Amino acid sequence: MQILPLAEHLHEIIERHGLRKAFEKQKRLFENNWRHPSLHTEILEPRHLKIYSFRITQKWRALFFIKGGKIEVFDITDYH
Repeated sequence: MQILPLAEHLHEIIERHGLRKAFEKQKRLFENNWRHPSLHTEILEPRHLKIYSFRITQKWRALFFIKGGKIEVFDITDYH
């Protein structure tokens, strides 16, 4: 599945927290196999909202939903 281009505020979060290299690596993994074990992809509660996350680092996760068969990351958040 393809990840749509990120909104500008997400690029700012990535740069501010030094996540560029990790995000790009995880993005490639995700686009090749969104269920890759190192991504820890999961559906969040409440499940009916169909919001998912994948791991960028142990501390950071990307929140996304599936829109027209493509992935839209709408937030990058501190997991702990």
